[in-house]
Amino acid sequence: MPRWALAAAGVAVALLADGAIGAAARQRAQSPASPTPVFRDVTRQAGLDFIHVNGASEERFLPEITGAGGLFLDFDDDGWLDVFLVDGGSFADPAVARRARHRLYRNRRDGTFEDVTDASDIHHRDYGMGACAGDVDNDGRIDLYITNVGPNVLFRNTGGGRFAEVPGAGGAGSALWSTSCAFVDVDRDGDLDLFVANYLDTSPAKNEFCGFAGPPAMRDYCHPLVYQPLPDVLYRNDGSGAFEDISMQAGIARHRGNGLGVAVSDVDDDGWPDVFVANDSTPNFLFHNNKDGSFAEIAWLAGVAVAADGRPRAGMGTAFGDFSGIGRLGVVVTNHETEMHSLFLNLGGLLFSDVTIPSGVGPATRPYVGFGVVFFDYDNDTRLDLAIVNGNVTANVAQVRARGTLAQRKLLLRNAGERFVDVTKEAGPGFALEGVGRGLAAGDVDNDGDLDLLVANNGDRPNLLLNDGGNAANAVLVRAVGTTSNRSGIGTRLTLTTGERRQVREVQSGSSYLAQNDLRAHFGLGGAERADRLEIRWPDGSTEVVENLPANHLVTLRQGQGIVSRAALTR
Repeated sequence: MPRWALAAAGVAVALLADGAIGAAARQRAQSPASPTPVFRDVTRQAGLDFIHVNGASEERFLPEITGAGGLFLDFDDDGWLDVFLVDGGSFADPAVARRARHRLYRNRRDGTFEDVTDASDIHHRDYGMGACAGDVDNDGRIDLYITNVGPNVLFRNTGGGRFAEVPGAGGAGSALWSTSCAFVDVDRDGDLDLFVANYLDTSPAKNEFCGFAGPPAMRDYCHPLVYQPLPDVLYRNDGSGAFEDISMQAGIARHRGNGLGVAVSDVDDDGWPDVFVANDSTPNFLFHNNKDGSFAEIAWLAGVAVAADGRPRAGMGTAFGDFSGIGRLGVVVTNHETEMHSLFLNLGGLLFSDVTIPSGVGPATRPYVGFGVVFFDYDNDTRLDLAIVNGNVTANVAQVRARGTLAQRKLLLRNAGERFVDVTKEAGPGFALEGVGRGLAAGDVDNDGDLDLLVANNGDRPNLLLNDGGNAANAVLVRAVGTTSNRSGIGTRLTLTTGERRQVREVQSGSSYLAQNDLRAHFGLGGAERADRLEIRWPDGSTEVVENLPANHLVTLRQGQGIVSRAALTR
């Protein structure tokens, strides 16, 4: 465990020699010398020919600056990640609104993608924000849910590359301004329920004037506190893929916040999933699962509602990860510039400690307006690093601040064991690109054993950032397929042991901001040629153990059957 984590937990520094840092150091000693991985922008070569339509106008409708989203998913179940990008629209110009079009790209397995949107029957409706994916009817095909400013939509995967829109989103067609979403089996009954974050009570008819009255007048996007917050929504799946709004009885609806990011994790390791919501300028929510269909909102008690100074931050993106190597998943939240992005260490017992400054995350992120964020081991050294995309929300930033720009650079923070270190300048040309970053997802698009990144930029092209060199060290990819648990394996907890090093991952829908990562769990192995042991706890609570996993393979686990297939990575 890092020294800053030990200090936060009140644990004696003498434990370092035998703790996670000692194990990680020994693991690194086994690793071969390798060049620093770099990221290349391969968007154009890959064929992702898309420009996000934000409909930016002089009326400064707030959704214009809030999107865009996207995700990785394997919609044709061929073992290769495909890409879905969410488009926005326009409130000011119907002609611009008609140009908006979501895009689905199929991975050709040769470094390029084919636009299969037309053949898929996925169409654009209302002003799009984000998306999440999961097999809602357990038929073996992953389905797609899209959040909007207006009614949300659900597309059922009917096979053969085609999707069918479900009328009323199968009961999950909230007409509020929805942002991030996540599929989660909240009651452990074997099917995927759905959590949707909602943002603000605003519409074109309620668009307030914000900015400078002049002369000359300079209108800008309003601060979220100008509008009333909205409650989030929890939908229960009836087993067939139809949803029922249970927000009131679950205790979700009574809490209102400016919800932007959603991340799901079993924070107290009791076998039941909990939900964290990053709220913009209002205290965050942590909904703890009471195991009876209801939740208790405990963010204040747990220490994650506000920052260490007792003030709420402009929470936007969020993600869970075992960044300290102690087997408990902490949480990161991206915030506005000057606030610093927040990092909370999970101390156990439903308690967290704000380690934003001692971890190094705070100083590195202070100049940026953060949105999408992922924990990922980009160099396969067994430790979770952080990637963050940033972008301003003030249209007139150049007029109100010298050298101010909407576009901002991305950040790569390497987990050095003792702290996170900003290695962005060493991360290659992909991280040198500036943009109005919003969504961010991680996944291995070329199945070569290292994690790549998808960035959704507001009003611009996305970035597909290919990881070059991360696979100089070894890794294993694990796909979890449920039987009595949900088919997507969402909520599965995986603990991998290699020598003295233990890594914990959870299969998670949602996370980041308006985005979703690869549902396959990625474990860096350093120089180890195999993993000794993989412990699997399925969402329904059943457990299995698999031993001697070979490095540099994609392994598929089926609940109750162990490993049913393995394929060498393309290294």
